[in-house]
Amino acid sequence: MKNMNQSQYRARQVAAKTHEVVEYDHDETKPGKPLYIMVPGGLVALGALGTIILVAYLTWVETQLDQTTGLILIGLLFPFYVGGVFLFSYGYELYNIPRAIRLTAIIVFLTLAAVVIVAVLFFVLGESKGGSSRSSGSRSKSSSGGSKSSSVSSSGWNAPNLGNVVVLGGGGTRTREVTKEVVKEVEVPVAPRSITCPSCGRAYVPADEKYICPSCGAPTPQELIEESEKPRERE
Repeated sequence: MKNMNQSQYRARQVAAKTHEVVEYDHDETKPGKPLYIMVPGGLVALGALGTIILVAYLTWVETQLDQTTGLILIGLLFPFYVGGVFLFSYGYELYNIPRAIRLTAIIVFLTLAAVVIVAVLFFVLGESKGGSSRSSGSRSKSSSGGSKSSSVSSSGWNAPNLGNVVVLGGGGTRTREVTKEVVKEVEVPVAPRSITCPSCGRAYVPADEKYICPSCGAPTPQELIEESEKPRERE
């Protein structure tokens, strides 16, 4: 049976206590290997605690897990955490069961307080995130509702040669906005007409003959040039 009063240091004297545990583990004359219990117990405790924090984060911050499911998972992981802490404390206290139980209670209590604080912070962050999402959703919904009401309260149709005719409803008053079609006539130039030479009586186009009669060589009078280049009247 192992001696329950082998440790000479308190748990809070971490450096001296750890050195004592390592020397005890390496001493072949003493029974037991405390490091074989401390290391696995510490790893189990840390793994369970990390998983508990992850579940709390996914439950109250990311809201990927239902609260009931999150609480059940935390409840299942908590005994593994306590068991890992006890194994660590049992080796740390060199097989002194009363001291190991007391150290386990202290560690679990402090961890539980820290986890509660972290869970509350996660919950507050989750509520803040959810509130901002709901606020943005309500704003987008109200804006879409306003657009819909605007589209319902106004109607329009196309009228021939008048563009868009818009009728705005509300209060029994209707306002029509009419856009008239503007037609601009562009005058297209026509080819010069032929005239009759007053000297020899030959017909020719002054512009084609450089304003000189090709028959008699007389220059084309100015009034005949203007008559040749004058646009024809519409029929």
